[in-house]
Amino acid sequence: MKEFYRDSWVEIKLAHIDYNIKQLTKRLRKETNIYAVVKANGYGHGDIEVARTAIDAGAKRLAVALLDEAIKLREAGIHVPILVMGRVRPADVPVAVKYEITLTCYQKEWLEEVRQLELEKPVTVHLKWDTGMGRIGIRSTTELLDNLKLLKHKAFYLEGIFTHFATADEENLGHFESQLVHFQRLREVFEKNWQEKVLFHTGNSAASMRFPDKMFDFVRFGISMYGLYPSPTVKLEQPIDLKPALSLQSRLIHVKKVEPGTTISYGATYTAQTEEWIGTVPLGYADGIRRGLQGSEVLVNGKRCEIVGRICMDQFMLRLTEQAKVGDLVTVIGKQDQEEIEMDELAEKLETINYEIACMISSRVPRIYVD
Repeated sequence: MKEFYRDSWVEIKLAHIDYNIKQLTKRLRKETNIYAVVKANGYGHGDIEVARTAIDAGAKRLAVALLDEAIKLREAGIHVPILVMGRVRPADVPVAVKYEITLTCYQKEWLEEVRQLELEKPVTVHLKWDTGMGRIGIRSTTELLDNLKLLKHKAFYLEGIFTHFATADEENLGHFESQLVHFQRLREVFEKNWQEKVLFHTGNSAASMRFPDKMFDFVRFGISMYGLYPSPTVKLEQPIDLKPALSLQSRLIHVKKVEPGTTISYGATYTAQTEEWIGTVPLGYADGIRRGLQGSEVLVNGKRCEIVGRICMDQFMLRLTEQAKVGDLVTVIGKQDQEEIEMDELAEKLETINYEIACMISSRVPRIYVD
């Protein structure tokens, strides 16, 4: 582990990643395997470390968003198939071929450019279908047939087909069901025009946990691999048990008693009403502690303490419930004694989702990995 010189860190429990994958494996059909999604530095958890743990736990493949992310995994000595789910520039396809990385395609113009390249061997591709997400992918049977004509060229090896569900984590499943219908309609046309067997994968975390019988060859296990439910609806249902892998810790670096009328931080937006103990924590918005978290709580000595005053770039202040001392543990995310601050709590405060909380913890906060 690289040495670091600050009193703030992220702790990742790799055993919880292992646990979450094995919980999903139990829920899936035997013929359905797992893509472990480790994009965005493993949702802030560390892509290489999570990837290795996921593979050991039974995930057969990895998925990322960018070619750069895939190359990083290859250069770390990871050899399982890796799918880049985003667009890669045609000019960079030879690099993907060199590293044996699978790419996503969905544009006939992209295919036309790639087939003009001098490639060492065919590039392995998965064809993306937009069945209702509205992001990337082919939408019509006409687009599908145009793509299939080009995919017969020797420059390509079509290994898989996939789509992504926009509302699989919601209570109302109308749109989810319509996407399934659209997918099946495209599949019927595909199978009439393509003889070779391909892999199909449609399920994200929500779909794979809630509807395992509707899944195909693979599912893509993303946010829930890290122990987080993708929505309040899924959290309420709890189709599988999950253990959060990430906690964010720090220590008090200053403690003072202030008199009534004392103001705290930029803009003097907080004024002590009585004698108060104020603690300073060496984390700020440069670390991913957004200014909007003013007024939320963290844990000190097992008790909830409110963040008071504006959050600074490198520090924030707390109203302590009792006298504390420099060096006392501060838990921003995670458990302390019988109390817990969940990512969902911070997400609700910021009117966002837990995905963003995990991803916004910046790289300058060291990661520590434990079993």
